[in-house]
Amino acid sequence: MTQGLWKSVMNNNPSQFVGDNRPVEIVGWNDVIEFCNKLSEREGLQKAYLISGSSVTCDFNANGYRLPTEAEWEYAARGGNKSSGLNHSGSNEIDKVAWFWDNSGSATHDVATKQPNELGIYDMSGNVWEWCWDWYGDYTSSSQTDPRGPSTGSLRVFRGGTWSGSAWFCRVAFRFFPDPGHRGSDLGFRIVRTKK
Repeated sequence: MTQGLWKSVMNNNPSQFVGDNRPVEIVGWNDVIEFCNKLSEREGLQKAYLISGSSVTCDFNANGYRLPTEAEWEYAARGGNKSSGLNHSGSNEIDKVAWFWDNSGSATHDVATKQPNELGIYDMSGNVWEWCWDWYGDYTSSSQTDPRGPSTGSLRVFRGGTWSGSAWFCRVAFRFFPDPGHRGSDLGFRIVRTKK
């Protein structure tokens, strides 16, 4: 999610590293939920989120914008059904696909300046971490189709690695789980819509 789109919807820019084509950062999970509903409303789409006080539920059948589930995020990062089984999203050579500690110059960079993955998606490794919908929890041992995380919890998942972290964090399998109120100059998001 770029700062340019964020500003057009939210009328502010919380980011430390300013630039319309850079990823928005310093956004908490609830900030992102509010953004998704506002963007959906602006475009005449059904809002995906029902917000009641501190409770948020997601209508996965709505055609509006939402955060990806952790499983959706990882499927896209791995290249979907075109996956080549790579460590990073689009390559095993991290410099080709990610801004991370060794090459970032201690800052975010404009989106889509590295090579995309097999699905043509950019920046799923590095630049900024990306919030997911799911509460953090252990994976189940049984095989599942389109799994979702636990229905309750205290920590939300984010994925993808960051400009301020090592190559290890940029692996598509790596997951991190902060408090939903966490904000940082290395944390942003991407959005999805349910295909009808």
